[in-house]
Amino acid sequence: MNGFVPPFPPRHTGRLPLPELLRRARRNFLEVWSADQFAQEVIVTRVLTQPIVVCNSPATVQAAFIDEAAALERKSPQMRHALEPLLGDGLFISDGLVWRERRRAVAPITHASRLAELAPAISGAAAERAEAWAARPPGAPVDMLAQMAELAAEVICRTLFGRRLGAAAAREVVVSFARYQAAVPQIDPLSLFGLPDWLPRPRPWRLRAEVRRIHAVVDRLIGAVLAGRDGDGTSVVGAMAAAGMGATACRNEAVTLFMAGHETSANAMAWAWFLLSQAPEAAARVRAEAVSALEGRAAGWADLPRLPFARAVVEETLRLYPPVPLLARLASAPLEIAGHGVPRGALVLAVPWLLHRNPRLWDEPDRFVPERFLAGRPRRHAYIPFSLGPRVCTGAQFALAETVICLSTLAQRFAPRLAPGARVMPVCRLTLRPGETLPMLLDRVA
Repeated sequence: MNGFVPPFPPRHTGRLPLPELLRRARRNFLEVWSADQFAQEVIVTRVLTQPIVVCNSPATVQAAFIDEAAALERKSPQMRHALEPLLGDGLFISDGLVWRERRRAVAPITHASRLAELAPAISGAAAERAEAWAARPPGAPVDMLAQMAELAAEVICRTLFGRRLGAAAAREVVVSFARYQAAVPQIDPLSLFGLPDWLPRPRPWRLRAEVRRIHAVVDRLIGAVLAGRDGDGTSVVGAMAAAGMGATACRNEAVTLFMAGHETSANAMAWAWFLLSQAPEAAARVRAEAVSALEGRAAGWADLPRLPFARAVVEETLRLYPPVPLLARLASAPLEIAGHGVPRGALVLAVPWLLHRNPRLWDEPDRFVPERFLAGRPRRHAYIPFSLGPRVCTGAQFALAETVICLSTLAQRFAPRLAPGARVMPVCRLTLRPGETLPMLLDRVA
């Protein structure tokens, strides 16, 4: 099989002592998994008083996240306490009646049927990024992670708030969210000791400042939309307000959509550029496909069927480096998974980082091979970059379209390469990033 093996943290053997396990989890959650766990169907363990069950096969993922979805609706304490200051009761961390009502309101607004209407915001932002890159000298150094964060933020700002309002606010929110993610605790020690969920968790003081900054920007933009200053009336926030959502609910869902839509897409695009920089044949194929289909213009919604290899690169990128590499739920009732009893209060996990690299499901799973997605769809529930079941990401098709449009538009004219001496290693915070920066050089091809 062609392709190369991109970086991943070293995999230990045997069982880690608890202090070392917790130390690794705080530093980089990807480091806690042993080599043999990638092939296990189900992993049953305990950390202090917290029972944990990891589903690592299509059958166990379906049994937990689809068949037992009602008992596994609630996100993990760590995720909820990490994001509640920023998202409030937003769709990503809410549950019960609030989640159901918000899902009913938001899902039609972000549905795939609206993509043709929303795609011009993606194309416009991609075209502007291409011109900004063209204004730089050949071989100019860039932080590709920051570049893609700004591009994805511009896209989601324009989509959420309208094309005339979004671009100016993008950078401020990107910087604040990066600081927030760097400061947020990676584990919830109180829940591991069995302490109740209602007990307040200590939070770093600097989180409050970033939350205030993000909320201030979003409140200002929502106010402009509601005052009719979003330009063309296609904004998602405008549609949410028209659906009857109040100001606080609009703010919480706007921040949720911004976080989910900007951070995950930015990481996926940054990883795709890194992978293509190490796979010249794949990069040349993406470029040739884009040149043939687009003839120098920005990609649009109608072009997506003519960009199958770019989509395959994106899907393989999401397999190797899923933006959200761990999905955790708290069992609200006892249940059974693959013959294992799961008590109430246990954490049940699906871990795309493990599932997407399970050697029982994928040939040479650590290797970058976009062609595997041209050969047919992967086995159902073996590939879950956008979660699954009732809580599947409502913006999955938007994110795929965005990444393919941006990648193809820019690949016609540029071939970014990794800066000499740069070291890349995936790090899991709230999302999966290639470290804090991704130094690259902007080589031109046209």
